[in-house]
Amino acid sequence: MTTAWFGAGLFPLGWAQYLAGGLLIGSGVALLFVLTGLIGGMSSVYSSTWSYLVPHPFFQQRPLVASRGWRLAYALGLVLGALLWFLWSGQSTRVAVSIPTWQLFVGGLLVGYGARLSQGCTSGHGICGLASLSRPSLVAVLTFMATAFLTANVVARLGGA
Repeated sequence: MTTAWFGAGLFPLGWAQYLAGGLLIGSGVALLFVLTGLIGGMSSVYSSTWSYLVPHPFFQQRPLVASRGWRLAYALGLVLGALLWFLWSGQSTRVAVSIPTWQLFVGGLLVGYGARLSQGCTSGHGICGLASLSRPSLVAVLTFMATAFLTANVVARLGGA
């Protein structure tokens, strides 16, 4: 593996922060599981948080209501951790996004629908599910990756970003 390919080509801003992030995420979910037996996926955090506000039967399922306290604390920890990283690193928290709002909205709807369809999000299946050797998570991750590769190639061929 050459430095040009690994360094500047694939990771133009360097790769150390991605390695550190991956190690911290992996350590965090492993620690959560080892210390509490809980599995930290983000789509469950989303659904359980809505259980505070929405009386719909889906959001009032016993597992969601019973776990919403720790899941909300888990999500808050992720947000605060990111904020602390930006403050500590001196990087700007302002990100310039050149994607039209409607595309972000449609993308969010598709990702949300996919997370519900696959009974979990990419972080839940990819980090927690694969670590526990779950076959459904393996199928979900392979589907996510194949869809991402296909989408990226279609968008690139159509002249997108």
